[in-house]
Amino acid sequence: MIENTLIADDIFEKKFVCDLNSCKGQCCISGDSGAPLDKEETEILENIYEQVKPYIPAEGIEAIEKQGKWVIDSDGDYVTPLIAKNERCAYVFFDETKTAQCAIEKAYLEGKIKYQKPISCHLYPIRITRTPEYDLLNYHVWNICKDACRLGEKLQVSVFKFLKEPLIRKYGKEYYQYLEDYNQIRKS
Repeated sequence: MIENTLIADDIFEKKFVCDLNSCKGQCCISGDSGAPLDKEETEILENIYEQVKPYIPAEGIEAIEKQGKWVIDSDGDYVTPLIAKNERCAYVFFDETKTAQCAIEKAYLEGKIKYQKPISCHLYPIRITRTPEYDLLNYHVWNICKDACRLGEKLQVSVFKFLKEPLIRKYGKEYYQYLEDYNQIRKS
């Protein structure tokens, strides 16, 4: 337990490094729901849509304008809309290598907006479950990430080290230092 979070041991023990050359961003194009969103992020998506829209393919724009910039899924969670049931996120475009990319992140990288992308995307494969008292941080296992697990093993990079930047984005530098310190204690 660190601050208001309970952290699964897998986040320290499992190895993971995204391997986009192998998976082509499959996590953005597979699944039965869009990317999970915090309530605050729904408002952000409303406010940045016009700046992000130029990076979204026509079918994504059509889906967003029909469904909304965010939707509530069958579990009652806020998520990004999908192109169609069980298809890719409406904010996805494909680069020249046919790798899924995020239109929101593209607008961010080009300086059009200050919001990078949904924190759930940035933190993947960590998934956060919220309770009234805590954020529960768990390692999400998905077969489409087997290449990322292999690369993480090869490079000996644990999940929390791979996700340093988004963990700092979500919880701050001091929090990440607690993770580092705890990991050292665990090893000794």
